[in-house]
Amino acid sequence: MTDDYSAQSIQVLEGLEAVRKRPGMYLGDPHDGSALHHCIWEVVDNSVDEHLAGHTNLVEVGLNLDGSLSVRDYGRGIPVDLHEEFGISAAEVIMTKLHAGGKFDNSSYKVSGGLHGVGVSAVNAVSEWMEVTIHRGGTVYHQRYEAGVPVSPLNEVGTCEDTGTLIVFKPDLGIFTNITEFDFDQIDTRLKETSFLNAGLKIEITDARSDEPHVSTHHYEGGLSEYVSQINSGREILHPTVIQISGEKEVEKGTVTVDLALQWSNAFSESIRCYTNIIRNKDGGTHMSGLRTALTSCLNSYAKKKNMLKGEALSGDDVREGLAAIVSVKHPDPSFSSQTKDKLVSSEVTGVVQTVVYEKLGEFFEENPSVAKAIIEKALLASKARKAAQKARELTRRKGVLEGGGLPGKLADCQSRDPSECEVYLVEGDSAGGSAKTGRDRRIQAILPLRGKILNVERQKHNLVKVFQNQEIQTIIRALGAGVGNNPDDEGAFDPSKLRYSKIIIMTDADIDGAHIRTLMLTFLWRFMRPAITEGHVYIAQPPLFQLTKGRVSKYAFSDEERDIIIDELKGDNPNAKIGVQRYKGLGEMNPDQLWNTTMNPENRTMLKVTVKDAEESDRMFEILMGEDVPDRRAFIERHAKEVTNLDI
Repeated sequence: MTDDYSAQSIQVLEGLEAVRKRPGMYLGDPHDGSALHHCIWEVVDNSVDEHLAGHTNLVEVGLNLDGSLSVRDYGRGIPVDLHEEFGISAAEVIMTKLHAGGKFDNSSYKVSGGLHGVGVSAVNAVSEWMEVTIHRGGTVYHQRYEAGVPVSPLNEVGTCEDTGTLIVFKPDLGIFTNITEFDFDQIDTRLKETSFLNAGLKIEITDARSDEPHVSTHHYEGGLSEYVSQINSGREILHPTVIQISGEKEVEKGTVTVDLALQWSNAFSESIRCYTNIIRNKDGGTHMSGLRTALTSCLNSYAKKKNMLKGEALSGDDVREGLAAIVSVKHPDPSFSSQTKDKLVSSEVTGVVQTVVYEKLGEFFEENPSVAKAIIEKALLASKARKAAQKARELTRRKGVLEGGGLPGKLADCQSRDPSECEVYLVEGDSAGGSAKTGRDRRIQAILPLRGKILNVERQKHNLVKVFQNQEIQTIIRALGAGVGNNPDDEGAFDPSKLRYSKIIIMTDADIDGAHIRTLMLTFLWRFMRPAITEGHVYIAQPPLFQLTKGRVSKYAFSDEERDIIIDELKGDNPNAKIGVQRYKGLGEMNPDQLWNTTMNPENRTMLKVTVKDAEESDRMFEILMGEDVPDRRAFIERHAKEVTNLDI
């Protein structure tokens, strides 16, 4: 081994080679589908920018049979004239050079979602091939690229009477792994958002990958207000008209425009979605900060003025409970925390949004006092519930529950005190808990048996005293030892760094009751220990559904399909040998060594990691499926009935 670290050791990746080597720096994770789909957003956003500039009202997206994807707009068409510095067409510069494009010149685009060149050239780099067809000046131009490299120069291939750009690309599956196919539902949802944010823009998505092509069309003249109305569909709204706010302010870099739509409902959580130049910022940012500050100040100011406050001021959580809002900012030169634009960090936006919202919402309240009263009464109710919850938490804390002191007697703890290697099984029932305790690895595996179905906390949001006094919930809180509550400002709130176990594994029976208990546990964790889920500490055990025996040979199957395959294997050349098939309905039916070998042994077990791609959507799902709105739940079940793959009758 040598320690020869010199100038020759330094590797310089230039241009698109850097993107192919490190796609995660430019597009997101290439393994979980996020980078794959981000390629679509980069191309589509360029077409939408033509709409923002006033040159197209239609964008067509196609998912093709060969695995490629096409995006067609009817804008001006990418420039095709010679670029003097590089000696090639402007189109080729845009498609092959990072940090090149019309978005750097504010005269071409006042605002834009992406940067021509950063986006489409990065997509070109990670594509097996890409083709661009340009309609401009009565001529059709075409160029093909492979792995980002032009196969030929930009050629004239015909004439036309329209204008626009067509880009078709096929992702390089040597770069993308695990998830390698485009997800129509994910694309449809994102482009639906895009259409909402651009009133009047029509987006058509065609999925031609099956015998019967599926077409989805989005066209919303109502824009943001229509978007908010859809978020609140099925909820009891406090005021029928969506509040719309618009304004703009001059900053050093130009004019920042703010558009908002707000509506409060009877929901217990907030749904705020933030966008910058029509790009979704799923982690919020400075526009979110400005909105939150303005809402809290405005509602408190109005409530105080109207003598509606009886005690301390309303908190931010109080005023945002039940709020559905869209905040869309147009900025000539925005700054983001990363290339994927998940969080806006332009500091000047905070003040712009705060000023516009405070002024305009205040005016709206003065003109619509009945709406203002309904909103503030909702916030006062939330404040009352929050204070009751604080008292309940304090009562629970005095009993030592929140500190994890005095571990519950039913917990069979593990020997190790290193949380990074420890895991706890939340097990349904005492009999299954007994098998798990006997069959486990005592050094690193703890077992917590839970009796029956825990409380459905989704239906107790305004009765948290009942939640904190529930025996099974107290047992979970004490066993995990990391506190409870999602608001980090609250004393005793859940802190994942204090977890006694790095893995929380839910292990329930493989029947409908087991699925319900598992859902109740997940609901509790989501509502009161959310970081445990978002930071990847929660898993679902996968016990087998069947034991298959032939003589002394036993095998286990985890699905109906696997059962049939194993039966055929065991029969071999003798189709009349009889195979014993045992269907496990409960964990208690398995003896300790079976449970260990199939479900708990880290060497060969299968577990599902609970992940969250969209926190707001997850919040909505818990609200629909576990809440008190029966018609909403029935509608959801009827809408998705055809998608059921595992039905226990």
